[in-house]
Amino acid sequence: MTSKQQNPFNGIYAATLCPLLEDGRIDEITLARHLEACALVPGMKGLLINGHAGENFMLSRQEKTRVTDIAREVCGTRATIVCGVNAEDSREAQSHVDDAKAAGADAVLVFPPFSWALSQDLRMALTHHEIANSQAQMPMMLYQAGVNAGTMAYPPQVLEQLAQLPNVVGIKEGSWETAAYEAHRLLVRRVAPHVAMMASGDEHLFTCMAVGSDGSMVSLAAIVPELVISLDAAIKRKDLDEARRLNELIYPLAKAIYGTAPGGYANARLKACLKLLGRFPSDAMRPPIGPLPKADIARLERALTQANAYL
Repeated sequence: MTSKQQNPFNGIYAATLCPLLEDGRIDEITLARHLEACALVPGMKGLLINGHAGENFMLSRQEKTRVTDIAREVCGTRATIVCGVNAEDSREAQSHVDDAKAAGADAVLVFPPFSWALSQDLRMALTHHEIANSQAQMPMMLYQAGVNAGTMAYPPQVLEQLAQLPNVVGIKEGSWETAAYEAHRLLVRRVAPHVAMMASGDEHLFTCMAVGSDGSMVSLAAIVPELVISLDAAIKRKDLDEARRLNELIYPLAKAIYGTAPGGYANARLKACLKLLGRFPSDAMRPPIGPLPKADIARLERALTQANAYL
């Protein structure tokens, strides 16, 4: 654990998907069923809705609010609802945070705008988060982007300042590199030990959890939730043999989804998994993402079989 006192936001969260109808509208019936099923898995702390896996970059402000409404309706108080916020403009981000609070979210996760992959200075991230949460004053989580995401990934001096902002309760750590994860974990433990460090690189769950984490927010927990929860539990009770066994089931699926080019098709692969498992009637995506090649579908089916996901 990264803090002596238990953070109420610690735990495993399913980063949920947003099912669509063939015409591109949200399939609200399937969405409600999906959110409820994830929330009811024993050991699941809560849901990350409107995250990257939930296509927050493709949904309108009104659609994101509707997703939050549905999550609150079907989950009640049984799950902690964290709402992702992804906006290029800080005032727009503020509106989305306000929407999340009004719709009943318990916390928000503020993502770095995609334009920051080109450049940002040392003050932009602080300004963005301060403005975004200036009115709602909600519990807020940060997103540490992957080491290959350009300048979207916060350098240590920026992460240090962000972790100490008022209302920050956790970090979805998606560096996608265990060395960076460990460095960030040690930094945050030093400057803000109350902030939960969530190991959230789907391909590196085992190693990051072994280093130490306060939970996780991953899309794999929306596909094979029992495996992710069991892996976290095995690490916490120091059962390394069981953790390795679970990782051997999880890792090939993570590679099939995230470790296969092009990386931008990860969400389509996640939806294809849920369709293969009979949980989504359609794996439809909004353009420009099109249908997956048959080879991708076959690879996912093999990985799901290897993970015993059909049982």
